Amino acid sequence: METTGTTPETSSVSDRRTKDRAGFRLHPMAPEAVALARRTGVDVNGNTVQYLTTNGGEPLRCCLRNARPGERAMLFGYRPVIPASPYIETGAVFAHAEPCAGPVSTGSYPGDWFGRPQVLRAYDARGWIHPATRTHDGGDPEAAIMDVLAEPGVVQLHSRNVTYGCYMFTATRSRD
Repeated sequence: METTGTTPETSSVSDRRTKDRAGFRLHPMAPEAVALARRTGVDVNGNTVQYLTTNGGEPLRCCLRNARPGERAMLFGYRPVIPASPYIETGAVFAHAEPCAGPVSTGSYPGDWFGRPQVLRAYDARGWIHPATRTHDGGDPEAAIMDVLAEPGVVQLHSRNVTYGCYMFTATRSRD
């Protein structure tokens, strides 16, 4: 664990975003893709972005937390970034309808998402799915992420919902 003389309570938001407590770095959906969907009202597939008022609990991929009731959000098709390969996919994601501050931390698992089973889809440098791909039950997601990233040849993983298969975030080793 890195020590810097500050604690989460005394560090700035900027410090919390760059701290590496778990040995991995989380990457929310590409800000450029969110900005393009907001600006044009069209997603990567040419479909109209759907705007809605949240009920609460919708996973926001722009800031890696659950929506609170009454927030303005958008639902649109997103294609996570991997090298050009047969495994490129597009799926529906929620994001804030207006720009937000982004994740509070990229060095720890999103607090709202503990207990949520996920598929950890591992990718190699070619953008091909790696055999280290597995599921976790939500109990210790940080350990599960570290186990997958420790496998030789894995360069990133995408966390995805077990039931719907929707993209949540990308994780890489913090030293990469």
